[in-house]
Amino acid sequence: MPSLHRSARLSPRPRRSLAVAAAAGAALVGALTGCGSGGSPAASGTAVTTQASTASSASPAGGSGPSIGSAVATPSPTASATRRGAPRTPAVTQQAGNPQGHEPVPAGGRAADTSHPTRTIGHGTPAGCTSAAVVAAVAAGGVITFDCGPRPVVITLTTTAKVRNASARVVIDGGGLVTLSGGGRHRILFMDTCDQAQGWTTSHCQDQSSPELTVQNLTFADGNATGQTAEGGGGGAVLVRGGRFKAVNTRFVRNRCDSTGPDLGGAAIRVLDQYHGLPVYITGSTFGGAPGQGGSCSNGGALSSIGVSWVITNSLFSYNSAIGSGANPARSGTPGGGSGGAVYTDGNRYTVRIAGSLITRNDAREGGGAVFFVSNDRTGTLTFVRSTGRGNPSHGFATAGYPGVFFLGAGRPVLDGASLG
Repeated sequence: MPSLHRSARLSPRPRRSLAVAAAAGAALVGALTGCGSGGSPAASGTAVTTQASTASSASPAGGSGPSIGSAVATPSPTASATRRGAPRTPAVTQQAGNPQGHEPVPAGGRAADTSHPTRTIGHGTPAGCTSAAVVAAVAAGGVITFDCGPRPVVITLTTTAKVRNASARVVIDGGGLVTLSGGGRHRILFMDTCDQAQGWTTSHCQDQSSPELTVQNLTFADGNATGQTAEGGGGGAVLVRGGRFKAVNTRFVRNRCDSTGPDLGGAAIRVLDQYHGLPVYITGSTFGGAPGQGGSCSNGGALSSIGVSWVITNSLFSYNSAIGSGANPARSGTPGGGSGGAVYTDGNRYTVRIAGSLITRNDAREGGGAVFFVSNDRTGTLTFVRSTGRGNPSHGFATAGYPGVFFLGAGRPVLDGASLG
């Protein structure tokens, strides 16, 4: 039988949290019946002039509390990424997100206004769009845009771009033409308000209002956090702790993190703590999107968090996988993991709202082929609004009547015009 394990809000120092392997009550466990297998901006227009050797591919490729942003995202053309220097065909050819999703976007989930950038990467050609330029711009903060020419471009980072904790706001807008790649070797983006190496700015680092980090009109490809131990690992493309975070009109393809471990996760995004418990917003974004483009990690083939709320709107999750084995706590003789094919969440009081989104063809070796949700004190809520989940097999355990979902929380998951199958 599945067994319960513990979770706790993170303290200012890194601390591993425990989730559940599965439900204690047989009434909640059933076989899956799926349908198929910073600071304020400085002078506008300041350019980043760092000219290190380029690591990008030679071929073009494709409320309460502080709110983040106020404008609507622009369409993003085709962007393809390269791995180990070999050209890849475009992963997606249309705007990111669920094309059938038409839910209203909360004010906090809208794209940031980048009409007056603090700094611009590039000078009109791909030559100025380098790994060093991206890393320097992210460290400097503010509103960051790109001028890499009229065609899609891949910038392969040779080191992780890190947000400095003194930055009030960091917005990275690719204009629909930029792919940031980890080259299969590196995590792409990192923000941790409790990492003293990025500057210690408050005595309550796990609950500070800034930096506010927004990524929009970008593709994150081939990020890899395997072997990273900061904050327990995970976050193949993006790791966030503290401040605020959102992603708008952004694609995440072929990202990964460690293949085993009972509680680490988030091949695309891992989030630990948000200011005053405010939610992470994911708007009009794609995770995977086509065969061979999905993320893979021990848990959470796309997203993972501990004690963090999410508002996910008009987004697409497909072909992501939770590949660990043994659940959490790990069964005897196993390394643990394997839950939340697309989304893995754990904690106490938190909420997840998935609206206007499609979750399909994700896979969990253990529980929650689509979504794994555990509120250890049973106060958390999971709501699907006019969303569809189909063909998300859970090979170990699921909650009866909710194909592709494992849920322990307040009551039962809410389906408002939504369908699971």
